[in-house]
Amino acid sequence: MINTMSDAYTSRGASATKEDIHKAIAQLDKGVFKGAFCKIIADPYGDDTMCAAMHADGAGTKAALAYLKYNETGDFGAYFDIAQDSTVMNLDDLLCVGAVDNFIMSNTIDRNAHRIDGNAIKAIIEGYQSFLNKMALYGINITMSGGETADVGDLTQTLVVNTTLFVRMKRSDVINCDNISAGDVIVGFSSFGQASYEDKYNAGMGSNGLTAARHLLLSKYYADKYPETYSNTIDKSKVYCGKYRLEDTLLGTNMSVGDAILSPTRTYAPIIKEILYTNSEKVHGLIHCTGGGQVKCRNFGNGLHYIKDNLFEIPPLFRAIYESGEISEREMYQTFNMSHRLELFCEPQYADGFIATAKKYNVEAKVVGRVEKSDSDVNTLTIGNFEY
Repeated sequence: MINTMSDAYTSRGASATKEDIHKAIAQLDKGVFKGAFCKIIADPYGDDTMCAAMHADGAGTKAALAYLKYNETGDFGAYFDIAQDSTVMNLDDLLCVGAVDNFIMSNTIDRNAHRIDGNAIKAIIEGYQSFLNKMALYGINITMSGGETADVGDLTQTLVVNTTLFVRMKRSDVINCDNISAGDVIVGFSSFGQASYEDKYNAGMGSNGLTAARHLLLSKYYADKYPETYSNTIDKSKVYCGKYRLEDTLLGTNMSVGDAILSPTRTYAPIIKEILYTNSEKVHGLIHCTGGGQVKCRNFGNGLHYIKDNLFEIPPLFRAIYESGEISEREMYQTFNMSHRLELFCEPQYADGFIATAKKYNVEAKVVGRVEKSDSDVNTLTIGNFEY
């Protein structure tokens, strides 16, 4: 029997849609461009032609998985990689407002020092620097301004890795999702495969839905051995109830389950920078399919019906999660990116050019759907037989 998301996801202390959070912030000022993907503020220096944005996010519970892998293998590489996760969750959100260069970064690492030592922190910092160096090769400059490592063992049993990015940009360069219109097509950029700027195959998980992924895929072995990696508020029947160990091969791939889930969150920065430098006026909107997965688009535009009827084939990692039997296909699309984690909205005649740019970087892209006018002022979404 397939359980509801209330049982399969919320019961593990996480929310796919974060409706309570959206209600809590509903009355806050939405910034200079109310339809932008991230809040845009007036320029701190008072230049009316400029604006700014600051974004904070992190690797989420992927850090707990890195902790598992290190303790099972002694490999600090998982800690190294979550620095990229923490950075990209900010960087690619800011891409969606048109920011592509001259970022300032700060990071915060909260740890339990009894379990996370200086070597782990060193690996994370080196991971940050490695990713920033790689982005600089593509003209995406991120300056690390410093950060904070806090020993807060009373608050976290393992570690939390968070990042903040700040950027100034021209107001004329802002991508405003209020410009998404009926008649636009949706170009999806795949989250899986191996981009030309990636060192290894990416299974496509990113840094959303990790609470569900860990507990639905991994076995009780980890519940018994590492109780510090999950909340004691979760019913024990919901903890690590899958069939896999980290080292097991993920069906349909040449990689382990652990490495598949830990695949560093892909950035689309090199692709989007090229697109916006040459064709920004043709881009009506950019949406990063993170919290809320494929349903996130409903939060943007006005009176629109999004139709996604040509999605990529579901990658092996997401198929394995679905085959756990604990989460419905409908709710999978609300939790995970399911195959593509960035969407570009444009008039149909421009789609092929954007797809070709992505392919230059070995990232598969295609038209995954279209936009029509909604029958009401409320945005709606159709994915296959599912209505949202």
